[in-house]
Amino acid sequence: MRVIIISDVHNNTTNLKKVLDHCADKKIKEMICCGDLASQETLDFLCDNFSGEIYYTFGNMESGQILGNVHGRRTASPGTSDARYKNVKIFKDYGEANFDDKKVAFVHYPDKARELCKSGEYEFVFHGHTHKPWVAPVKTSADQGLIRKCTLLNPGNVANEIYPPTFAVWDTENDNFELIRINDLR
Repeated sequence: MRVIIISDVHNNTTNLKKVLDHCADKKIKEMICCGDLASQETLDFLCDNFSGEIYYTFGNMESGQILGNVHGRRTASPGTSDARYKNVKIFKDYGEANFDDKKVAFVHYPDKARELCKSGEYEFVFHGHTHKPWVAPVKTSADQGLIRKCTLLNPGNVANEIYPPTFAVWDTENDNFELIRINDLR
């Protein structure tokens, strides 16, 4: 299975469309968004143009309109009856999911991501916020005397702010990550 990981869209639907076209071309049906879509309209655009499962956590740019659709502290789906949200799982603080029996967490903020990684509960933790693509192993808490590792990854940003726009594709079969440069896409 391949999973696309994006962050920091900041309402740049032109670049988001390139990302979604890549997903369609490569038949990628799972997406993790590490926050900062920035508006209800961008969430709507994402839902209208991606038919797979979307796991989405809030960042610091989420508008009150999106926030108003979340029920509960950690997880929820939008509170509307609009059918376009049937494939979206929205997480307020951070999200959790399993892909091919691998437990992952995703969050917007790097400090929280490192904390989640060090907890030893996850094999992979994804985050955004800095706009800089980055991947590193992190030692986790000791489990029966063994030190495990968690992979911490930032896919960069879709917005083309501070750093050139990028996203990541995770192949869950071999745990390889590919960083895609949006400016190289047609």
